[in-house]
Amino acid sequence: MSTTDDTPVRRPHGEARPGYSLDIRLWKVTKVNRKARPYQLRWVVGGKVSSATFATSALAESRRSELRQAMRRGEAFKIASGQPESEVRAAAEAAETAAEEPVRWFEFCRKYVAGRWRTSAAKTREGMADGLAAVSLAMVQRGDGVPPDEQLRLAFRWGIVPANAGEDPPAELKAAYDWLTTADRPVLDVTGAEVFEDVLYRIGYKLDGTPAAGDTYRRRRRALNTALEHAVVAGELPENPLQRARRKHVGSNDVVDRRVLVNAVQARQLLAGVSYVGSWDRCRGRRLTAFYAVLYYAGLRPAEAVGLRLSDCDLPDAGWGTLTLRETRPVSGKQWTDSGERHDRRGLKAREAKSDRPVPIPPVLVAILRTHLDTFGTAKEGRVFGNERGGVVGSSTYWRVWEEARGYALPPERVASPLAGRPYDLRHACITRWLNAGVPIAEVARRVGNSPEVIHRRYHGCIDGHEEAANAKITKALEEDGDTV
Repeated sequence: MSTTDDTPVRRPHGEARPGYSLDIRLWKVTKVNRKARPYQLRWVVGGKVSSATFATSALAESRRSELRQAMRRGEAFKIASGQPESEVRAAAEAAETAAEEPVRWFEFCRKYVAGRWRTSAAKTREGMADGLAAVSLAMVQRGDGVPPDEQLRLAFRWGIVPANAGEDPPAELKAAYDWLTTADRPVLDVTGAEVFEDVLYRIGYKLDGTPAAGDTYRRRRRALNTALEHAVVAGELPENPLQRARRKHVGSNDVVDRRVLVNAVQARQLLAGVSYVGSWDRCRGRRLTAFYAVLYYAGLRPAEAVGLRLSDCDLPDAGWGTLTLRETRPVSGKQWTDSGERHDRRGLKAREAKSDRPVPIPPVLVAILRTHLDTFGTAKEGRVFGNERGGVVGSSTYWRVWEEARGYALPPERVASPLAGRPYDLRHACITRWLNAGVPIAEVARRVGNSPEVIHRRYHGCIDGHEEAANAKITKALEEDGDTV
């Protein structure tokens, strides 16, 4: 790019139809005093100056290159707009097509998801489907005989899977699928005030009318925003309406609820309760005792524990050991994975594909893991944990065992409470325990695979002693100022 050389690129005169000219002069990109779009490209067509500004020099140079190529092809440019004849023709054809038959929501979503499918992880595919399915409830017309919202959501999730294109929907979803594909709105309707308000409601609330969790809302909003940005690029929308919409979600935030946290005694009771689940010979519970232990003592996510291999474990005879995490096996469902298995095979969350995360583990967990391996050995592919057939431990399996174990380990009033209601709550308890022990937030974040900002935001209400310490400081300041009773 040059900001001083104003020498034009010029095409010789010639014949062109009315309104067009072959007399074209194209200047180099210059920089102008504009904050948002400081790079300007100017050119002259038939004596009329045209110009365009860009946010980056690369975009400006790219446009200049397009105009140069059109000149070299011998194209005439329209004098009024400064566009090459091919661009004017393409815009007219697109406008004519749009006027004849506007692109409808479901078909747009199907093509959009198909375009992103190959480069997306199974969880990302499922997240896209969930977010766009929620929005679709606002993008269908209502009337007599409309299927229930839950059926419409299920039909949408089935229909946008590329492998299902051209297939007949399952019998139980046929009515919803037919409604979804014939009564859906044009994509452009999302810019209407009434429809867009309903869209915002759908991404922020569950089907029963209660606010969706903060993580769910953010995931759905991201999915919708990316799809709308694609619609703008594809020419289906003039702008992304989500960019001018204020975030007004009032659902639950992602701060950890102190009521789910177990203390050391309760944790030991729960691990003991796990061992009583199932018959002794089938070992359904005993096979998973160490699985829950790595969540509580090492802060692993369940998907990380599922993917843990013996080669990832350093388990010395005495002292601390190390788990070096390299792979997760999140549950996504067969329709979302490339392998057709329920568990996807991914690298660590929020890290490069081949990076790892070493986690020091205390002697008590080392002993538990050594006992587990001595008793059950390894599962297929050298995994530490497996089901009775050596396969991957399914989420439904470790959820059912955990629910039964809570019944054995906790008194009835506690079973009905949120205390350790999910296996993931053991990870919350581990992180809280480390923070209360004085481990720096940055080190806790490194061990559990989060950012320090996430740890501070989610667990700040779970750290003991902060209120007392703050009260003591305020009391001291009051005494120094003489404000005492």
